[in-house]
Amino acid sequence: MSRSIFRIIFVSFFSVLLAGIAFAAPPVKIGALFSVSGPASFLGEPERNTAEMMVAQINKAGGIKGRKLELIVYDTQGDATKAVQGVNKLIKDDKVVAIIGPSTTGDSMAVIPVVEKAEIPLISCAAGIKITDPVKKWVFKTAQNDVLAVMKIYTNLQKQKISKVAILTVSDGFGSSGREQLKLQSKEFGMQIISDETYGPKDDDMTVQLTKIRDSEAQAIICWGTNPGPAKIARNVKQLGIKIPLYMSHGVSSKKFIELAGDGAEGIILPSGKVIVADQLPKSDPQKKALMNYVNKYKENYKVEGDHFGGHASDAVMLLKSAMEKGGFSPAAIRDQLEKTKKFAGIGGTFNYSPEDHAGLTSEAFVLVQVVKGDWKLIK
Repeated sequence: MSRSIFRIIFVSFFSVLLAGIAFAAPPVKIGALFSVSGPASFLGEPERNTAEMMVAQINKAGGIKGRKLELIVYDTQGDATKAVQGVNKLIKDDKVVAIIGPSTTGDSMAVIPVVEKAEIPLISCAAGIKITDPVKKWVFKTAQNDVLAVMKIYTNLQKQKISKVAILTVSDGFGSSGREQLKLQSKEFGMQIISDETYGPKDDDMTVQLTKIRDSEAQAIICWGTNPGPAKIARNVKQLGIKIPLYMSHGVSSKKFIELAGDGAEGIILPSGKVIVADQLPKSDPQKKALMNYVNKYKENYKVEGDHFGGHASDAVMLLKSAMEKGGFSPAAIRDQLEKTKKFAGIGGTFNYSPEDHAGLTSEAFVLVQVVKGDWKLIK
């Protein structure tokens, strides 16, 4: 009997000792690059907030394999130079094992050579197809590709019997990528680009470009950019009395766009992740429960609803969590497990990565939404 008691005491002591060692293990450092301030803050702020919220939830639940996560965030301000400075600091000084972000295509393209050389996995929250096409060994993304967004818009235009379009794109990484896809896919969908106009990221008025479009034979306008430009364009369209349909890219998929565009937002159509219309999805939608949970949790923490952009960061954190649980904490192990990800149901869609595909989503990740009475409405 005494031996049995001794054995129980010994096992209990050893278990407590192991638990203490696990608890004392150093935190796993994850880096993040977001445009928290500057013109792209409507992307970076919800991404930063979401990443912090998700990491806090993971740590509260015990971390990953007994180790807590430490999130280190740097603000790129939407500036590629600051993004490069930040990624170097994360890798060389902070010794992170993986990086989430950046928020924009331009910032993402700027840091890719750095993470590839350092062999640190990066999960970008930006949409440009060139981020992962061609495939880069250490680079993945969570934002839906612009190629899928263009397909969604052109398919809708076909249904409306519209074939003559004007495109108005911003002259930055995101806009250039979108413009390229709009032109590449136009023949496949039977679209004739009547007018091809651009504007600068800091331009305050686009009436010159829109006047040309108004005087053309265009049956619809497709604007490609991120705020504040598209909101200004929406207001300009209303001011000029242009009545043809106005489509936007997924780069404005948040309530912030409606706020900035005011009455000019009414009627605008765009492709978006499902999160901004989560409450309008049918109960049968496999994403609805997770989407509503995210929207409500974000609102509980930040007093506003979670959006499309915060969802990119949520997916990035949870993808890293899954990869660490399955493969460990080294950058190489995380990268290898990310590439094996299958049927990962996230906020942005269901991810299936492979050695040939580091974007992981199909057109099913998008729905079309329209601004109706100052809010998003799902187009069924």
